[in-house]
Amino acid sequence: MKKILVTIAILLCLCVNAMAQSVGFSGNSRSVWECVPEKNTGLDKLYVLYDVPGVSMSYKAADANTVVKWYKYGTMGGGYAEELTNIVKNGVTTTLQQVVGNCGYIVEEGDHRTYLWVVDYSQYYLTLTSIEPAEEQDCGSVALNVLGSGNDIYYTAINGVNKKLSREISLSYSTLEWDSDAKQWNQKDVDKKYEGFKSSIYEIAPLCNTSFTLSGDRFLEFWGEHADVTYDGYIAQSIDVQTVAEQAEREAPNEKKDGEGAALGGSAPVDITFTAYPTDAVAQREWQMSQSPEFETVESVCNDDVLQETLTESGTFYYRYVCKNASGSCEAMGETYTVSIGESSLICPNAFSPTATPGVNDEWRVQYKSIVKFRCWIFSRWGVQLCELTDPSQGWDGKYKGKNVGTGVYYYVIQAEGSDGKEYKLKGDINIINYNESNGSVDNSGEGVVE
Repeated sequence: MKKILVTIAILLCLCVNAMAQSVGFSGNSRSVWECVPEKNTGLDKLYVLYDVPGVSMSYKAADANTVVKWYKYGTMGGGYAEELTNIVKNGVTTTLQQVVGNCGYIVEEGDHRTYLWVVDYSQYYLTLTSIEPAEEQDCGSVALNVLGSGNDIYYTAINGVNKKLSREISLSYSTLEWDSDAKQWNQKDVDKKYEGFKSSIYEIAPLCNTSFTLSGDRFLEFWGEHADVTYDGYIAQSIDVQTVAEQAEREAPNEKKDGEGAALGGSAPVDITFTAYPTDAVAQREWQMSQSPEFETVESVCNDDVLQETLTESGTFYYRYVCKNASGSCEAMGETYTVSIGESSLICPNAFSPTATPGVNDEWRVQYKSIVKFRCWIFSRWGVQLCELTDPSQGWDGKYKGKNVGTGVYYYVIQAEGSDGKEYKLKGDINIINYNESNGSVDNSGEGVVE
């Protein structure tokens, strides 16, 4: 049963379309623009005529013996349609010799009806004289004044509901669009469509210098006529900015990095490059740094688009980019970046085995966080300096003058300073324990012992 109903519906649709295609016009000076309106209007076709004087409309029936009746209705809907009596019949064709525009027609052929609406475009003719920016503008939008005329075009559904027929008047201009992958602003062409003529147009303000062209409508273009106006030389006032913060990574396995991968900052010193990508109209710019998230006080500024910072003090710091146009009337602000530098720590191990398993505890290294100054000296038990380290990421491989020192006790002296100002003066023992890989016993051969 369901398949049968679907088939019937398709056949009815084809029948209605075929009937609508049986309608023709003559005496018109331009081609007839036509479309199929939305289903809820009940209309089979909507026709737009350039003008109507001398234009006739005819309907070709399937059978000359079938009675064809014509009705006309207005803005109250098809329920108030009146039958037309001035219809000329010639065989299978019936003709309304003079079309009246901006009204609906119902053609009844036996049990079938075709519902139509005819627009007389000459009553809505579009003219465009000029377009230019209004004197008063704001940063987020552009206001355009248009001189011209063209009333809205309406038609009436069968149920009496008035519908607007879109003219598709076009406004074209250029702006900028952010490409996050390429990290750059690209020019983007904008084409806005309007249902009807507007004497005042408001759109998002372009981010670059551009021209505005208003053109249309789709009916004039269909007939090979063009109404268009252009304003050249628009100078962008609106601005925008995108910002990026990139922190340099350090390969130091003995450094503790709090919140690694989650945010900016961690163990000092921290190197961060802040880069701003402002739009064309930006004239005033600065990176701001504050220790207040609301930027109640600004500790430092940089008047460049790129700011390279090395943070060596513990605490929380906030960075943002602020910019304005030449007149200072428009302001834009980038993302606020939070940089947290942790307090310092320094832990010294007391043993390692340089000639045992390669890559496993074969270097003596401190464990540290936020150490900004570091000096370490390693001595033998006789006071011979075996090694000097100037960075906490460095380690001692248990060698002196290229040779492994023997097992035993050695000594370190450390002078360091943390990002929080804490000073470290440390002394301690380093025990070298070498294991024989073949049997796991302690190797006390004393190779390379320094005396």
